[in-house]
Amino acid sequence: MSPASWQRGIARILARDEWSRDEAVIETHAADKWFARSRPEFVALPRDASSVSRILAFAHRHRIPVTPRGAGHGYVGGCVPMKGGIALSLARMNRIVEISPKDFVAVVGPGVITAELQAAVEKRGLYYPPDPASRADCSIGGNIATNAGGPRCLKYGVTRDYVLGLEVVTADGTRTRLGGRTHKNKTGFDLHRLFVGSEGMLGVVTEATLKLLPLPPHRACLGVGFASMTAAIRALQAVFAAGLLPCALEVADEFTLAAARKRTGSARLAGCSAHLILELDGQPASVRGEIRTAARILRAFEPLFVDRGDGADGCEKLWQLRRQFSYALRDTGLTKLNEDVVVPRGRLGELFRLAARIQRRHGIRVACFGHAGDGNIHVNLMVDDSVAAQKTASGKALDELFRGVIGLGGSITGEHGIGLAKMPWWPIAVPPAADALHRAVKHALDPLGILNPGKFLG
Repeated sequence: MSPASWQRGIARILARDEWSRDEAVIETHAADKWFARSRPEFVALPRDASSVSRILAFAHRHRIPVTPRGAGHGYVGGCVPMKGGIALSLARMNRIVEISPKDFVAVVGPGVITAELQAAVEKRGLYYPPDPASRADCSIGGNIATNAGGPRCLKYGVTRDYVLGLEVVTADGTRTRLGGRTHKNKTGFDLHRLFVGSEGMLGVVTEATLKLLPLPPHRACLGVGFASMTAAIRALQAVFAAGLLPCALEVADEFTLAAARKRTGSARLAGCSAHLILELDGQPASVRGEIRTAARILRAFEPLFVDRGDGADGCEKLWQLRRQFSYALRDTGLTKLNEDVVVPRGRLGELFRLAARIQRRHGIRVACFGHAGDGNIHVNLMVDDSVAAQKTASGKALDELFRGVIGLGGSITGEHGIGLAKMPWWPIAVPPAADALHRAVKHALDPLGILNPGKFLG
């Protein structure tokens, strides 16, 4: 079937406002926040699961590639339609169907923006903890596809831990419901979680039932500067050794802080080689007691300063610095290669030493910040594109980073996924038997390989 023929065919089974071949729309759906671009031939904009089912049934019948897409805020090229075909946007399926304070669940469409869901449930005294940095822009469907995390996953877990049930449309157009709305369920395989982190290669999520928690009534936060990263890592290890479990524990290195100081004009960061943000939440009395304990522990490591914020407003003032890090690094004019590697918590110091070796060996500045509490650090290679040697060396530097992380017992991605950016390292990231199992699952659910083709499973 020719492209013109199948495009006429799929247009006939959709409402007129559920598809587009407009050039501007095509361009919008050709990329995410990574560097790659590939234009789809057709953009589908379904409003409900029935339309998604018709699209996939048609595509399966005619072997047309389909690339599912959330809000397009991924960082690895996961929703770039490498084989053309149909870009399937779930953005219009953005209804919050239900928020149940009695059952502690929310039922939502995949296009719901994460921060909007969080605001809606918090008005009801409830809490949806997963907090990716792009939560004001990213969608629940995209979060599910990548198993998104964020600072709060130290205490509360990642997206996977909040998915109780899914409505999914498989590659041939079959609609099915998996899991449910109970917080415990051991009926058969845990199939709904199979789709979490699957990067759009196994099926399309059309509705999610998410676990909610009671909203913690109080928060308190510490922002702590250190003269060395070694002191900062020892300090955070001491926090855990004391039996404290922060909801978030973030770290930033000297290069990141220098860029942030230039952007914000903060004199507080002068001479600061490492910075920790520690947040606790819970009942007011317990939080106030624990934050005093945490401050006492941290002061034993001779920090340059300890700033404290109480309540939502006080905490947000300290988090404003953390939210400037990515923008500050972009302000340098260097190309930021953002790699979300993760190592076992006890090997965090070795990861920072690995980053320092890569910087010395390849002549590329390295900026590290991220989720110190769970070993998930964003290691950013800051490449000067005007220096040919740096552009040439960047691939070797990435290879050394990923191989080094795997050597530490870690993973090449903690949050963003494989997508296109990390495809070259997929063969070293998983053993052959695990790769074969991935492919067997893919073939069982998508035997014609139409869903998100051109990624790490072909």
